[in-house]
Amino acid sequence: MTVKERPRSLQVRRLGWAGVEVRLGTTTLLIDALENIEALEPVLGKPKWPLPAVDVPPGTHALITHLHPDHYDRELMLRVAGTGTVGCHAPIAADLLGDGIIAISQELGRPRQIGELTVTPVASLDWRGTDSDQVAWVVEGAGRRIIHCGDTMWHGNWWQIARDHGPFDVAFVPVNGVIARFEGYEANVPVTLTPEQAVEAAAALQAKALCAIHYELFHNPPVYVEQQDIAKRLRRSAESRGIELHLVADGGGVPLAHRS
Repeated sequence: MTVKERPRSLQVRRLGWAGVEVRLGTTTLLIDALENIEALEPVLGKPKWPLPAVDVPPGTHALITHLHPDHYDRELMLRVAGTGTVGCHAPIAADLLGDGIIAISQELGRPRQIGELTVTPVASLDWRGTDSDQVAWVVEGAGRRIIHCGDTMWHGNWWQIARDHGPFDVAFVPVNGVIARFEGYEANVPVTLTPEQAVEAAAALQAKALCAIHYELFHNPPVYVEQQDIAKRLRRSAESRGIELHLVADGGGVPLAHRS
C-alpha cells in the first residue's frame, strides 16, 4: 500500500485548559481553544504555567461550548473567523455577533458538516442555570466519535446522549470539581464535574476512554477552589469502571484505541 492509499485517521490533541484540536485530512477543528488568559487572572488567579500559543493555519474552524472567557477566547476566535468558521449553539449567536464574529449556529441535536467532520451540539448544564447557555459537542469522522463536554456539571442527559450519538472513542470531560464564589453564586457545591463524577459521566456516555480537561491550571482560594488529588482519584475511579484514562499535557496527542 502506498502512502497516498493509506486511509486517513482522526488525529486529536489536547490543548491548554479545556482546548481540543481535531484533524482529519485537510480539516482542522478547535474546540474551546484558549490562548489569552490575562483577563481571567482577577477571578481564577495566575495560571500555574503559561498556556502555549494555538496554531491557527488558514482555513481552521472552531466550536465553542459557551461564553465563559476560559472557553471563549474572543481574540483567538476573531483570528479563526478571518479564514475559517466559528460554530456555536443558536442562542449565543447574537452575543458573538456583538463581538464582531459571524458564527454558524446550530440547534441541539442538529448535525453540520465541516469538511470531513460532522459536528452536533448536545445537552450540557451550566452552574448559573437557565439564564446561561452551554452545550457539549459531538465530533465524528473516519469512523471515530468523540465528545467535548465543556465545563458541565452533573446532569441527567448523559444516557440520552449515549442513545442518540454513542458510543464514544474518547470523552473530554472537566474534572476539577471547582467550588466557585463569584457572580452572585456561593454554595459549597462543585460547579464542574468532580473526578468521580467525570468517570461516571464517561461510563454513562459509553466512552471507551476519558481524557481529563479543565484542571490544575487555576486555583485561587476562596474564589475558585478546585478538588484535591485529582489524578489519583481519576485513576482509582477509572480503574473501577474499566475506562481507559488519559492525563495528557498541553499539546499532547490523545490516543484512540486500536480497532480490529
